[in-house]
Amino acid sequence: MTQAKPSIAQDILWRLEALAFDVVIAFARILPVDAVSDFGAWFFKTLGPLTGAHRVAEINLRIVFPQASDAEIADLLKAQWDNTGRTFLELLIMDRIIGAGDRVEIVGGERFDEIAARQEPVVFVSGHFANFEVMPAAIVNSPVKCQITYRAMNNPHVEKRVRDYRFRYGVRYFAPKGGDGARELLGALGRGESVALMNDQKFNGGVAAPFFGRTCHTAPGPSRLALRFGTVLQPMSVQRGHKARFRVVVHPPIHLEHTGDLTADIAAGVRKVNAFIEEQVLARPAEWFWTHKRWPNETYKRGVSR
Repeated sequence: MTQAKPSIAQDILWRLEALAFDVVIAFARILPVDAVSDFGAWFFKTLGPLTGAHRVAEINLRIVFPQASDAEIADLLKAQWDNTGRTFLELLIMDRIIGAGDRVEIVGGERFDEIAARQEPVVFVSGHFANFEVMPAAIVNSPVKCQITYRAMNNPHVEKRVRDYRFRYGVRYFAPKGGDGARELLGALGRGESVALMNDQKFNGGVAAPFFGRTCHTAPGPSRLALRFGTVLQPMSVQRGHKARFRVVVHPPIHLEHTGDLTADIAAGVRKVNAFIEEQVLARPAEWFWTHKRWPNETYKRGVSR
């Protein structure tokens, strides 16, 4: 299906956004890595509380930490803006972070060697933890052959710049759209290649499953793929160290049950993924992407009663 041609006004706006992107990335590339990270933290901590995303983050935090005091929630809001700001500015200099050699530590990296040696395709799953771009870079710089998915940006000019930029540190994403995307993932697993997907955001029409005690919808794709190919879900997380230093953790695999009831097995897989995400969020709450509307829209209209 061909995409509709944008209006002249839309294209001009997109080109101006791309120009702004070029200016910001040029500025980021002349500064030391930690200075870029510090600037992102300062900028988002200053402006983030003035945006609608601040209320979304507060509602999410109150869902996850219902017993927290107002002061504790305020501290977490500040800390999550710090991490979010650092992450978004660090995305502009990821090649310098990945290429530094001493900024990313891999814990459990022997699992990569095991997957590669066995030629055993797995379904990598993770969430938006710390600087989440560090995870795909760790996978593609390992011996594992992997297809990594992402959601394409609306602005095609910025999209091209980002894809070209990611190529600098070895990450070649593809953006699945409808049936074509599913076919690419199936083809990769059929060839013995692994696939990697984020599985912590709302997916309308997905599996309704509990997440921090409230029902929300989660994409069934990773669990469905693992069950279809008789493989495991391979969870990973990223943890922030000092400023722009990171630890990538390759966790023990999640084994799914084959009971003969595919719908029930997929739902059980989704619940296991949600439990993994919950565990990581509780362990390092400042480092999750709290500004995403993870729960149903009505939650954000009503707010959370104390």
